Amino acid sequence: MPLEPLRLGIVSTADINRLVIPPAKASPLIDLVAVASRDAKRASDYAKEWGIGRSFGSYDALLADPEVEAVYISLPNHEHVSWTLRALEAGKHVLCEKPLTRHPAEVESVWGLAESCGLVVCEAFMWRHIPQTKRFTELVAGGAIGELQFVRSLFSFAMSDPATNVRMKRELEGGSLMDIGTYCVSGIRLLAGEPEGVYGEQVLGGDGVDVRFSGLMRYESGVRGLFYSSFESPSRKELEAIGSEGVLRLRDPWHAWRAGIELQRDEEAGSELIEVENGDCYQLELEDFARAVRGEKEPLLGRADALGQARALAALYLSADEGRSVELS
Repeated sequence: MPLEPLRLGIVSTADINRLVIPPAKASPLIDLVAVASRDAKRASDYAKEWGIGRSFGSYDALLADPEVEAVYISLPNHEHVSWTLRALEAGKHVLCEKPLTRHPAEVESVWGLAESCGLVVCEAFMWRHIPQTKRFTELVAGGAIGELQFVRSLFSFAMSDPATNVRMKRELEGGSLMDIGTYCVSGIRLLAGEPEGVYGEQVLGGDGVDVRFSGLMRYESGVRGLFYSSFESPSRKELEAIGSEGVLRLRDPWHAWRAGIELQRDEEAGSELIEVENGDCYQLELEDFARAVRGEKEPLLGRADALGQARALAALYLSADEGRSVELS
């Protein structure tokens, strides 16, 4: 029997919505019923533009709508936890845009409330839902490159509007690590697990946020993870796993707009392209969330992953701020 579509509302009219709304409307598992802004006219115009049935001039008004079962929160970083908690208190399931938080205690508060209310909450790392991500992980774990030794990840772009971009504002919890760098950390953690120690360095800009961040993640097994995120560098997206017998690379790790995995065992022989099934990462994420809400499966990303991510981010920022390595207990 087909699942009943999940009646979803969107909290905010953020730019990221343009990547989420089309797959939401295309999915048979999602019924996009409402959107909210802090400005009623903005919400109304936005709803008309995107063909959304209802609009609200406040987030609380949307949360009070009994027809809305779940919300997607795409607010700036500093509002993720507070509005996730308010949505849960209103009885709504929550898909919150990444990063949920860099504070482990807040992860525990969110999942503690969700579990006490019998609600589903997920952190929206859409790249984890792509088929090539699963295949890449299977190849590494299955020994396609021998023993894993090193993971390298990168996400960068040259920001065109640094004076006004919310990513450049400290009070909004901006910075490259809290934005694109979260993918890099997530990629290393997926392949190598939770680190025992980290070291981070940052270059500050804007009003005191990291515009460039480089980090080393250290593992007891001897594996090392190295990443770089930047708002001041040419556009690059990379995830590479190096093993004792070869190298695996994702051509487009975070969105899979160019899906495919490169396997290289010998430099002179070149690389082999492993074709993989593709899919819209945002639609796959939404449908995983909907199936979890309907009780068909456990969500791909739950408390453990959010907690591991927050612990790594907290340690990396502490390291960069204090200029020392930080151990994760």
